[in-house]
Amino acid sequence: MTTAGDTLVLATRGSDLALRQAATVRDSLASRRLTVELAEVETTGDQLTDELIHRLGKTGAFVHSLDEKVLDGDLDAAVHSMKDMPTERPADLVVAAVPERAGAEDVLVTPDGDTLDELPEGSVVGTSSLRRKAQLLAERPDLTVEPLRGNVDTRVEKLLAPTLQADHQARHEAEQERKANVDDEDDEFPYDEDVETWFDGLAELERRALERDPDVEYDAIVLAKAGLDRAGLSHHVDTVELDPERFVPAPGQGALAVTAVDGDLAGEIRDRLDDTQTRVETTVERTVLAELGGGCVAPIGVYARLSGGVVRVVVRVLSQDGTETIQVSRELPVERHIDAARDLAAELADRGAADLIEAARRDAGDADDDASTAREDDE
Repeated sequence: MTTAGDTLVLATRGSDLALRQAATVRDSLASRRLTVELAEVETTGDQLTDELIHRLGKTGAFVHSLDEKVLDGDLDAAVHSMKDMPTERPADLVVAAVPERAGAEDVLVTPDGDTLDELPEGSVVGTSSLRRKAQLLAERPDLTVEPLRGNVDTRVEKLLAPTLQADHQARHEAEQERKANVDDEDDEFPYDEDVETWFDGLAELERRALERDPDVEYDAIVLAKAGLDRAGLSHHVDTVELDPERFVPAPGQGALAVTAVDGDLAGEIRDRLDDTQTRVETTVERTVLAELGGGCVAPIGVYARLSGGVVRVVVRVLSQDGTETIQVSRELPVERHIDAARDLAAELADRGAADLIEAARRDAGDADDDASTAREDDE
């Protein structure tokens, strides 16, 4: 157990986004007079780089390796994206703190800033999330939704690559034509700058995109706003926020969680870092998910906002192809938000959500799936 003067060691995944998220926790604790270090831990999910996220099996693939280090006493605590965490947790491990949440919304990212309604018919949209795919098809059944995986910057590069490469090719050809027609006074160069100057003005992300050879050309991709912001990429791309009551986020999206063994250290972390509003909102969201038992096989969105004495919650359960959907909005009393969330989940199950989840489970061929959250494509 960490005592005064000791260093608190936090486990984190080694991806750029995970390290950035863990660094925010480290800095927050450091500002409250705790000395903190980060320790990178490779997870099962990190080793399966070519496997679609929702096919990774039990959804703790990005979580268990970190928590095992904490349970074994090798490290003091672990930092997770809240939506990665299974709803069933080891008995001795607690969510010691839930820091203030970032935006929970999903965003549509396109080369031109188009909205979802403005995308041309048949546009290709990238995501590896069952929830996002189902909601996209529910809104726009004409879209083609293709798998997309990788860290946030990798996904953005895959989106930008075709447009940038086509622009580079057109500029290069125009420059070659100008050189060939150097004596033609009527020949006008259609660009304000030459290829070299244009390239020098690109961001590093755009230069990397130029070197990619994507097997799929995406017209748009969908990401979590929080992941894009934390990766520092929001200013490099055109985004449109998707209304969280129309395009309902994953439970816990935008929130971080610090896990620790139940005891004095967990209490110390909670006292210094826990945000009451975020704790209540994410507890409602994860309680609904746990009671429904959808896990990683069913498209489920749950979004809660605490305001005064009530928690407004929106839940959307869909078939995997988006053709069937059950959605409710409800205000739950904050003083009994956990029990009220359970009651809401039971009502949804009776209204047909249980049937949609069971159908999704059969389709996935995974009848033994546990009630845990699906890791989506933030990282």
